[in-house]
Amino acid sequence: MSQDTRQPSADPQNTQKNGGQPRPQRVPWHRRIGRKVQAIPLSTKLVTCIIVLLTIGTIGISFSIRTLVGNYLLQKTDTQLVNQAQMIFNSMDSLDSTTSEDGRSLVNTYYVEVRDSEYKRTGAGSVPMLREGVVSEPSLPSDGSIDGVTLGEPFTTQAVVHVTTSRVPDHAIMQAAQSPWRVVALPWSEKTKTGQVKDSGVVFIGLSLSDQIDTSNTLTRFCAMVGIAVVLIGAILGTIVVQSTLAPLKRIEKTAAKIAAGDLSQRVPDLPENTEVGSLSMSLNTMLTRIEESFHAQEETTEKMKRFVSDASHELRTPLAAIHGYAELYKMQRDMPGALERADESIEHIEASSARMTVLVEDLLSLARLDEGRGIDITQQVKLTSVVNDAADDLHALDPDRGITCGQVVLQAGSDMEHPSRLAFQPGTMPDITLTGDASRLRQVVTNIVGNIHRYTPADSPVEVSMGVLPASISPESLSRMPSNEQSLHHFIEAIEVGQSMQVGMNYAIVRFSDHGPGVPADARSKIFERFYTADPSRARQKGGTGLGMAIAQSVVKAHHGFICASGSDGTGLTLTVVLPVAPVEPRPLTQTSDERKVDKRGRRPKKQ
Repeated sequence: MSQDTRQPSADPQNTQKNGGQPRPQRVPWHRRIGRKVQAIPLSTKLVTCIIVLLTIGTIGISFSIRTLVGNYLLQKTDTQLVNQAQMIFNSMDSLDSTTSEDGRSLVNTYYVEVRDSEYKRTGAGSVPMLREGVVSEPSLPSDGSIDGVTLGEPFTTQAVVHVTTSRVPDHAIMQAAQSPWRVVALPWSEKTKTGQVKDSGVVFIGLSLSDQIDTSNTLTRFCAMVGIAVVLIGAILGTIVVQSTLAPLKRIEKTAAKIAAGDLSQRVPDLPENTEVGSLSMSLNTMLTRIEESFHAQEETTEKMKRFVSDASHELRTPLAAIHGYAELYKMQRDMPGALERADESIEHIEASSARMTVLVEDLLSLARLDEGRGIDITQQVKLTSVVNDAADDLHALDPDRGITCGQVVLQAGSDMEHPSRLAFQPGTMPDITLTGDASRLRQVVTNIVGNIHRYTPADSPVEVSMGVLPASISPESLSRMPSNEQSLHHFIEAIEVGQSMQVGMNYAIVRFSDHGPGVPADARSKIFERFYTADPSRARQKGGTGLGMAIAQSVVKAHHGFICASGSDGTGLTLTVVLPVAPVEPRPLTQTSDERKVDKRGRRPKKQ
C-alpha cells in the first residue's frame, strides 16, 4: 500500500474570508510584548528601571519603618498598661473622687472597668471624656462574661463612641474617638487585716491608640513625601547619568553612520581603556584602521591590476601589430621586383617583434610565479661578491668608456637633525659576502639594475658599485614589508645605528649601485618598481626593455626577506640599494675571563706563558 503524501489544504472558510488568501498566523501575545519592549530605546529602559527600583525601595523602606514603629508603640503601650495596673489597684477606693456620677473622667486617660468574681460590672470605674462631650469606650465582653479574653494578655478592641451634647463634634475629635483601644484584663483581690480575701474580681484597664495611630500616620506621610522626592531626584539624576554614559555610544552610532555612508576616515573618540565603552572604542578604531588600510590596499591593487592589464595589452599589442603589419607588407610586395630582399627585411622585423614579445611573456610568467611563491629556491649558498663583480664586468663590457669604481658601504654618522646619518661609498676592495638564497634570481636582480644603468645613463658617466655588511635592529620579516621608498631607507639606517651600538639584530648585506646620469624625480623614484612604469609617457621604449625588470627585482628581493629602494645620488643620478639578510648578530660577551681581569700594579695584563 502506498502512503498518502498530499499536504493538508488551507481552511476554505479562512480562504474565502480573506479574498482567496489564507489567513496570516497570529503572533503570540508574549512575542508582541517582547517586540514592543525591544523597540524601546536603551536610555528609556535604564531610566525606567531606576525609577521602578527607587519606587520599590522607598515603598519597602516606608512599610518597614511604619511596621517597626507601630510594633514598638504597641509594645510600649502594653508595658505602660501593665505598669499602671498596681497603681490603679491601690487607688481603686479613690476612683469615685476623680470621676463624675456616670464614671466619666475629664483628666484621666485610662479606661478602667471593675468586675466582681462573677464578671459583673461594679460601680467603680473610669471613662475618659474627650472635648465637646465625646466619650470613647472600648468594646468589652458583655456583663457577666469575659469570653475570648485571656487574663494578663493585652488585646486590641474597637471603640464605642457616645456624644453627650447636642453640638456636632469636630472631625478630628471624632476620628480620635473612633480609634481602637488596647486593653488588658487583670485579676484583683481585696484582703482583710487578718489576711482573708474579702472580695475579688477582674479589672479591665484600657488605653486609646489614637496617639499611636496619629504618630504612624504622620510618619507614613513623611516617608511618602521623602520617597516621592527621592524618586524624582533619582529620576533626574539617573536621566543625566544615563545620558552622559550613553553619549559615547551615541557618538559611536553617528560615526558608524558616517562610515556606512562611505567615509572610512572617521574614528570613534578615544576614551579610557579601563571602561567598557573605552575598550569598545579602541577595538572599533583598530578595526576601522585595518578596514581602511585593507580598503585602500584593495583599491590600490585594483588600480594596479587595471593599469597592468592596460599596459600588458599595450605592450603585447605593439609587437603583434608589427608582426601583422610586416606580414601584410610581405604579402602585398611578394609579386613585385626585389621581393626577396624586402621579404628578408620583413622577416627580420617579425623576428625582432616576436623575440620582444617572447621576453615580455617570459617576464610576465616570471612575475606570476614570484607572486605565487614559485620559481625561486632560497636554500642555496650564494657568493654575492662574485655576482656583483660579474655584473660590474658586464657593465664595463657594454660601456667600455664608463668609469666603474668598486668599494665598500659604510655608515656615515650625521651631525644634526638636518644632516642625519646615511650610507656612504668608501673606495676599496669589496668584502667577500656569502649568504643563503637563489643565485640565478639574485644574478637577475643585479643584471636588471646594470641593464637600466646601461640603457638610461650616458655611456661615459661614472658608476660606483659598493658592498658591505652592517647589523640592524630589525627583523627580515619587518624589513620585507617596508615600502620601497626613501623613508623606509631612513628607518633602516636608524635600525643600523641601534644595531651597531647594541650589537643586536641581524647582519644585512648591502649592495649599492650609484650612477651619475639624469636621475629620476623624487616623487617618481618609488614608482620605478611598478610594472610597466616608464618615465617616458609616449611608451615608445626607444631604449628597449619591457618595463618589468625592476618589478621582478623587487619581487625577488622581497622573496629573500630583503629590501630594495631608489634614492638620489650625490649631485645628479640615481642610487639603487639592495638589502639582504645574512645571519643573526652574535651577542657581545658580557663577562671577561679570569686572565683578562688580572692586571698588575701598573694596569697591565700579565703575558701568557
